[in-house]
Amino acid sequence: MPRVLRLAFDPVARAEELWRERWDAGDSMAAATSIMRVQQLLIARYDEALKRHELTFARYEALVLLTFSRTGRLPLSKIGERLMVHPTSVTNIVQRLEQAGLVERTPNPDDGRGTLAGITARGRRVVEAATADLVDLDFGLEALDGAERVQLFELLRKVRVGAGDFADA
Repeated sequence: MPRVLRLAFDPVARAEELWRERWDAGDSMAAATSIMRVQQLLIARYDEALKRHELTFARYEALVLLTFSRTGRLPLSKIGERLMVHPTSVTNIVQRLEQAGLVERTPNPDDGRGTLAGITARGRRVVEAATADLVDLDFGLEALDGAERVQLFELLRKVRVGAGDFADA
């Protein structure tokens, strides 16, 4: 587990106190800030677990996305859309994965200007090993039991639907 500076107080709770002294919506600010802080804590843990595979979480996500695709290949634009990252970031992620021999880039036959990223056999082996490490870590959610993880997913799903992330069936 990465070294995390342990604060002597809850910075989100303190921010909420200060926020309520000046503005409304302290509970919304505290919830949103908690989500962002948890995301930062989880990413740090994931990156630490993935370091031995020479991956960052962003690169791992790209490999998983390619693993789940029907052909093991996707246009870079689709990777960016699904991972919600800027095209420049996708290019950087794919270049790093290509340099490591985990993906290969080829021209997109359906788009003369586009590029496909395809996962290699080595990439498939690395994603399996990295996933096993994240599963062993319980994706950093070991403080929650199974029912709490389901509840958390459902609550955050409502936020994603409300933000227009996807069409709720």
